[in-house]
Parts: sequence; C-alpha cells; structure tokens
Amino acid sequence: MKYASLLCVLCLMLLANTCRKQAEAELLGQTWLHSYEEDEEDVLVYRPNSYDFPPSRGRTGFTLEREGVAKQYVIAPADGLEEHVGIWEYKDKNTIRVHIQGNGYPEQRYTMEVVSLKDSVLKVRIKPEVQD
Repeated sequence: MKYASLLCVLCLMLLANTCRKQAEAELLGQTWLHSYEEDEEDVLVYRPNSYDFPPSRGRTGFTLEREGVAKQYVIAPADGLEEHVGIWEYKDKNTIRVHIQGNGYPEQRYTMEVVSLKDSVLKVRIKPEVQD
C-alpha cells in the first residue's frame, strides 16, 4: 500500500510537469496579438497571429522566445507594427517578468500573470512593476 501511494504521488508530479511543459510550448515562440474585443475587466485576451481577427485599426502583441528574448509589437506612427526588444523571465509558476529596453522609447517593466492558456486563447493580467 505504501508503494502504491508513492507511485500515485509520483504520477501526479509527472503529470503536472508534463502539463506545464505543454502550456509553455504553446506560449513560447508564438506571436500573440491582442484580441481586445474579448477582454474581460482586467484580463487581456491574446490569440496567435494566425487567427482570423475581425477588422481593426491595428493590434498590439508580443512574442516570448525560449532564449529569454521578449519582443513587443506596438502600432507604428505610420501604421503597421513596430518591434521593441527586451528580456523576460519566470517570476513564479504563472507569472512572467518582462523588461522592454528603451532604445529611444520609454523603458517598460511589468509582470504578466497567465490566467489561462487553452485552445490557443491566452488570458493574462498585466501589472507595471514598481521601481525601487
């Protein structure tokens, strides 16, 4: 009985690790664009750039690369998207810390809490980080 309990705990740990790796694989390396029509209060909704969005006057977004590179896409002065580069790291299991370097624009530091990632729909809460 003792070994069966240990086996169950081990299986649960492996399953949790597998689920996180699958979610991470879906999150990283993907360009996510803001689907502002679906936002809910303080939860922002993002979809892959391959999604068939309704017409809009532009969409912001981001990419998190495996190597820790963050790319933020903002609407450029002449329309289109402009890329700002920075870095990212995990703060904890569901929270990502992002630092977008200035390079002629205001520097940005914020955390992105992943509320859910299911069926290619990413829901996050973004909070500016307080500078000490």
